[in-house]
Amino acid sequence: MSTTEAAGRDRLRRRGYALEYASMAWMTAEAAVAVTAGILASSIALTGFGLDSVIELFAATIVVWQLRGQDRGQERESRAVRLIGVTFFALALYLAAEGIRDLATHARPGQSTTGLAVAGAALLVMPALAIAKRRTGRALGNRTLIADSAETAFCAFTSAATLAGVGLNTWLGWWWADPAAALIIAALAVKEGLEAWEHEAGDD
Repeated sequence: MSTTEAAGRDRLRRRGYALEYASMAWMTAEAAVAVTAGILASSIALTGFGLDSVIELFAATIVVWQLRGQDRGQERESRAVRLIGVTFFALALYLAAEGIRDLATHARPGQSTTGLAVAGAALLVMPALAIAKRRTGRALGNRTLIADSAETAFCAFTSAATLAGVGLNTWLGWWWADPAAALIIAALAVKEGLEAWEHEAGDD
C-alpha cells in the first residue's frame, strides 16, 4: 500500500471514529429521554425505541472496538457483526412479549409530548448518520461499519413506528396503536438480525 493510500485509509478510519462517537453521544441522550418518557407514559413503543437506542450505543461501541483492531484479521470483524445481530434478536424478544401482553390486557398507555419530540428528532438525524456510515464502511471495506449503518437506518424505522403508535394514541385515543407499533419494531429487528447472521454465514 502506498503512502497516499495509507493516508486515505487513515482519514476514512478517523471519519468512522467520528461517526461512531457522534452516534454514541446522540444515543445516550436519546435512550435516557425515550426510556424515561416510555416508563412514565407506560408506552411499550417508546420504551422499545429507547432500548433500541441502548442497543445502537452498544453497536457503536463494538464498531469502535473493531476499528481499533482492524489489522488483526477477519475473526474479530466476524465476531463484531454477529454481536450486532444478537442485539436485534434481544430487542425483538422483549418487544414481542411486551406488545402481546399489552394487547391481551388492553393496557392503555398515557400521552407523551417529550417522547414524540425525541422520536421526531431521531427521524431526521438517523438517516443522515446511516448514509455517512455506509459510505465510509464501503470505502474502507469494513463490514462492521456497514452492518452498523443498517442498525442506524433501523433506528429511523423504529422512530417512524414510534411516532405512528404514540401519535395515534395521543391524537385519536387508539390505545392499541402503541403495542402494535412495538410488534412492528420487533418484526423489523428479527429481519435485521437474520440479515446480519446470513451475511456472515455467506462470507464464511
